[in-house]
Amino acid sequence: MGIKVLGISSSPRIGGNSDTLLRRALEGAEAAGAQTEYIRLTDYNIGPCIECNACYSTGKCIIEDDYQQILEKIINTDRLIFATPIFFMTVCAQAKMLIDRGQCLWAYKYVLKKQLFNPKRDRRAMIIAVGGSKGVKQFDSIRRTMKVYFDCLDMHYFGGLFVNQVDNRGDIKKHPSALEEAYRLGTALSDPNIPAPDKPDDVELI
Repeated sequence: MGIKVLGISSSPRIGGNSDTLLRRALEGAEAAGAQTEYIRLTDYNIGPCIECNACYSTGKCIIEDDYQQILEKIINTDRLIFATPIFFMTVCAQAKMLIDRGQCLWAYKYVLKKQLFNPKRDRRAMIIAVGGSKGVKQFDSIRRTMKVYFDCLDMHYFGGLFVNQVDNRGDIKKHPSALEEAYRLGTALSDPNIPAPDKPDDVELI
């Protein structure tokens, strides 16, 4: 069975710029022979973490909504491509909601001292982030947040594609180098013959 790749689009806009790059990355993954699945967070009902700390005892989130459905997809995949627009120098609200609900994953690993996988699996993840600002500091928070999230998912931070000064819907289509890099990274992420890099393959297009 081939590598499974899950693409998560957190953009509130259908056909947004980060969403377009995600779809291109998934095309690259398919070119590498992977089985791909694409989901949009806005199609699911995910509430915020309420900091009840019930997960400190169970390692599971007690809120009943669509989070469990998405978490199952994430746990069962080999590769993850997470795409987000940049809002106020960080991930968008839809992405942050999902990430914050990952507190149960943190509790499972660091409070209960348990492993998601035994033996450990070769799981890798990358981030796609697009922002309208000219500055590159907007990428710093994204990297830190996603690195911690990937760690809780037992996923190696493979790399990322970070693009600035792209704001209006569809503008990314005028940025051929971004589309090319998304495809390349999606292919590399999904190729089982390529070893996980010691340093993330981060690409900034500014």
